[in-house]
Amino acid sequence: MVFFCFMVDQKRKVRRSRPAPGICSRCGGGASVADMKTATRFCHVPFYCKSWRALICTFCGSVLRSYR
Repeated sequence: MVFFCFMVDQKRKVRRSRPAPGICSRCGGGASVADMKTATRFCHVPFYCKSWRALICTFCGSVLRSYR
C-alpha cells in the first residue's frame, strides 16, 4: 500500500486596498479594490508567487471580481 502525502497550501495576502463604489452581493457590505499576492507553497517552501488585483468585500472578505 502506497500513500502519497503532498503538503501544498496557498496563501492570499492583501498588499494594499482602497475603497470602491458598490456593495457586496452576498452580505451587503462595502467593496474595496485590493492588490493581492498569492503564494503557493510545497512543504513550507514557496515555489510560485503571483500578484493580481481584485474587488473584495470589506465585511465578509469574499472576492467579488478578480482582475488577473
